[in-house]
Amino acid sequence: MANPNAFFGAITDISRDAVVLSDGRSVRFNPDDRGLSRYIALLEDLRRRKMPVYIEADPQSGFIARVHLPKLVRVEKIIEGPGGEVAVTFERSHARHVVRRDAEGAEMLRALREARKEQWLAVTVSDRQEILDVRPYDPPFELPRLEPPPALRVAWWLWCWWPWRWFRCCVSRRRAQELFDLCAATSCDPLTVPPPCIPFMYPDDGCWGRAHEMRRMMLNAGTDSMKVWIDGWLHTPTKNNPNCFVNWGWHVAPTICVRTWWWFPFFSIRMVIDPSLFTTPVSKATWKSVQGDPNATLTDTAGWVFSRWNGYQPDPGYVQTNIVLADYRTNLQLRSLGPDGPPPYANCP
Repeated sequence: MANPNAFFGAITDISRDAVVLSDGRSVRFNPDDRGLSRYIALLEDLRRRKMPVYIEADPQSGFIARVHLPKLVRVEKIIEGPGGEVAVTFERSHARHVVRRDAEGAEMLRALREARKEQWLAVTVSDRQEILDVRPYDPPFELPRLEPPPALRVAWWLWCWWPWRWFRCCVSRRRAQELFDLCAATSCDPLTVPPPCIPFMYPDDGCWGRAHEMRRMMLNAGTDSMKVWIDGWLHTPTKNNPNCFVNWGWHVAPTICVRTWWWFPFFSIRMVIDPSLFTTPVSKATWKSVQGDPNATLTDTAGWVFSRWNGYQPDPGYVQTNIVLADYRTNLQLRSLGPDGPPPYANCP
């Protein structure tokens, strides 16, 4: 049974008192909410972008209690986990979404199983990545299309193989930390999320957009990078989710070549740049070790690979990267304006 205190739809009108949705229903703001002006500005931005929202109202007062930004996705896989948990992964998402074990969860699971491969869905999830709502959705705007993969080309690291080019392609440990700090410094303020900040403090989803933006920044700083992808039943601790963990089906981050012996060529390692998990560059083994699945697999790709849906896909103009970052900046701000407040969360170890 659907939540009777939930409202779904595109926003058609906003005032200081209430927000009106496309089905004609309205939900009132709490006039005592200190973050009301930020809420209104955020919802006005979603109205301009024609994005649907899922609003939970307090059953007693009727005031808005929480606003979610549904994911516009297509079903990729439905998986039964080690403990009998049913999880769902979607195209354009790296999160592992949990289906509740109740009558409403069974109804949503049936809708997910019956969804056609090409059918777009609006899927709303909680902070525990538990699916709250599923419905077919025909967006009133064109969703970004994946471009065809580029022609096969020689990987840049083969060009770097020659000894006299080694110093150009690999950096010192000091330079590696500088590049890490360059990326980490763009982390969003969780309450204001000013573009073009990177929402590292919203680790739940959107890693492929964060990784591609970091690659762009490092390219502009004179260093090319590759990427490393991890696939598995990932359960990763974090202080940036109110539940102190996130569940992923996969994750990706850029890697750079770092010299270990500067006086002798070929002594180098690839280190991962991932400010969503660390405060310094780390080895791939260390990066894997914190993600909760010792049986997970690592795959290295060229840095131009933006996503792996329907083959390796590029985003040379960073158009899709900017869309991903905008969506998850919004999710970070919505979480920060919610009942748990902004991350990091003091209850997390």
